[in-house]
Amino acid sequence: MPELPEVELVARALDRLVGGRVFVSARLLRPGLAPASTPRQFAHTLRGARVEKVGRRGKHILAELDNGHVLITHLRMTGRFLMLPARAPLPKHAHALFRLEDGRRLAFTDQRHFGLMKLTTAGLLSEARELRSLAPEPFSEEFTPAYLAGVLARTGRALKDVLLDQTKVTGLGNIYAAEVLHLARLNPFGPASGLARRSVPRLHRAIREVLGEALAHGSTMNVDPEDIDGSYFGGGYQGRWRVYDREGEPCRTCGTHIERLSRAGRSTYFCPRCQGG
Repeated sequence: MPELPEVELVARALDRLVGGRVFVSARLLRPGLAPASTPRQFAHTLRGARVEKVGRRGKHILAELDNGHVLITHLRMTGRFLMLPARAPLPKHAHALFRLEDGRRLAFTDQRHFGLMKLTTAGLLSEARELRSLAPEPFSEEFTPAYLAGVLARTGRALKDVLLDQTKVTGLGNIYAAEVLHLARLNPFGPASGLARRSVPRLHRAIREVLGEALAHGSTMNVDPEDIDGSYFGGGYQGRWRVYDREGEPCRTCGTHIERLSRAGRSTYFCPRCQGG
């Protein structure tokens, strides 16, 4: 599933491609993609709307429209945006289609059917169920070491589990949580409330550093308009991973073999030496 860096980079690419453009028409090809709207409502709300800006909140892409509405999109596991030439065939698993004034079409495809779209008004955006409980953005002024210390102190859950909780720390998924914990030299399985106060600033810095690295790497890549999301997924950053998906390989810090433990169907990669304490 895409995490904050990938979602941010997709939002930036969409902003460059459709920012300032008008949706001549919009078709909801799979009603389950936007369950809060009927296909007729979806088409009516988006028809003739100009995209003012495409941004992000947490792992959600937000397309702000000049008619006062915002289109929220969550890619989930296999959601993809593709910009198609006017006469190109419709891709497989296309669930929504937006036609621009120049004839091009922005398609949303989703092989696994887990993606989600929702229309809301700008005034109610912060109250949308998908956004209202999200933690502060990792690069915001609100996300401070003091905030993080308070979050961790109030729960006995495993440290990694807290990092994955979007109401506590926004944007991290399984990959970047593992990377953050290795950089911070912290045990993923230790209780969050047991983390020494002096270790919190190190964890805070690691969150921002890992996410910043991924964003910087993706920002230098050329984006294929016909595979916007695919430009960032598997785009080479995995070669820089410290521990994720490197079971049995030497730790880049100490040379100890990386281990993997599976809990609740999710794998955790870590270095038993660097993160054993």
